[in-house]
Amino acid sequence: MSLSRCLAVAAFAAACPIVGLNAQAMFRGTPEHQGVYDSGVPALKSVVWRFHAGGQIISSPVVVADAVYFGATDGSLYAVTLAGGQLRWKFDGHGAINSSPAFVDGLVIASSLNGHVYAVDAKTGKQQWDFRTAGERRFSAQGIHGGQPHTEVMPDPFDVFLSSPTVVGGTVYIGSGDHNVYALDAHTGALQWKFATGNVVHASPAVSNGVVYIGSWDRNMYALNASTGQEMWRFQTGEDTLFNNQVGIASSAAVAQGIVYFGCRDGHFYAVDAKTGVQRWSHDNNSGWVIASPAVADGVVYFPTADGFRFKALDAATGALKFSVENKTVSFSSPAIVGNLVYFGSSDGWMHAVDRATGKTRAEFQSDGSKTNSAKYVDAKGHFIPAKLYPDRTLDGMIMGVHNMFTMGSFLSSPVVANGVLYVGSTDGHLYALR
Repeated sequence: MSLSRCLAVAAFAAACPIVGLNAQAMFRGTPEHQGVYDSGVPALKSVVWRFHAGGQIISSPVVVADAVYFGATDGSLYAVTLAGGQLRWKFDGHGAINSSPAFVDGLVIASSLNGHVYAVDAKTGKQQWDFRTAGERRFSAQGIHGGQPHTEVMPDPFDVFLSSPTVVGGTVYIGSGDHNVYALDAHTGALQWKFATGNVVHASPAVSNGVVYIGSWDRNMYALNASTGQEMWRFQTGEDTLFNNQVGIASSAAVAQGIVYFGCRDGHFYAVDAKTGVQRWSHDNNSGWVIASPAVADGVVYFPTADGFRFKALDAATGALKFSVENKTVSFSSPAIVGNLVYFGSSDGWMHAVDRATGKTRAEFQSDGSKTNSAKYVDAKGHFIPAKLYPDRTLDGMIMGVHNMFTMGSFLSSPVVANGVLYVGSTDGHLYALR
């Protein structure tokens, strides 16, 4: 990263020489969301420190200078010290912060379940501005996932993330459960423009060459002019009118070499031309969701599937499969590329490091929640036991199943790596620093 770019994304001039830290100023590291981190390679052999928050951590952390920032379901936005994981401050967001924060010019910005986007001072945690949307909500549909009664409109228990802000050129881009994509002034929170989609927007915007790329649960990936919000194109994915299971874009896009890469709940992974919206290729995941945001480097795109139980690498230009390895349980965690390894978490509370070339596992780490509770819900081969997770096929049963899964210290948070240390949150309430 050049010094000029460092100054553009960080308020602390003293931190600018620490290039590896300043790159981690938003979800996925950069506005293009490629998920590549310039750092030493963690071996996952030791816990440098763990910080226990007041709720589950679904938010991904951001690392800037000497602090780590993240949100939790207790409604707090946290700042802890990079060196030892001591609490520096916490801010009351009045609702679960399942949004990964962004850092710009001394401000930490994140979205809350109460429908507000907050900006707080990175040094003190004091609120600087807030922007009120029309309100958050989950994707909802009749008899979702085969739930009973089939005629009941149900919120989706697996719609767990809030949109994470992306900051470019002094503008915050963020989606909302009110169906809109917003562009806000990063320093004041003033509305610059908004764009209405047809449903909930919980993906994080990727921004490249003056264009915002963001998916909606209305099945469309949108390309919007970053200055005006004008629609440039939309790409429509599959539909499921029976169970509303194979529908919607929760995955945040990654942009590389003029191509937009993203997964979908319709069981496919897509590569779309960034200028025209024309499909370059698609990959069939055999009905497996892709909730995670992909990582892209050196002509290869990486992603885990959810119910497909795979971790895959595809040729970024053609979509040809390079490898597909078993992931024993579902994964919503977006992978991070560091050196010759790719790191990602899974819902059984394991963090994995796999070889970029072969997919072979090189290291693993088990969360405290997984050590304590996984034996209740995982069989001898490491696979979920659905009958133990989910009491029945009602909405209440699905909600209980998600709760049971989260007791295993699930890694829905996406790992961030800086100076040879991996930082990631868990639903057991811990933020882990792993070396």
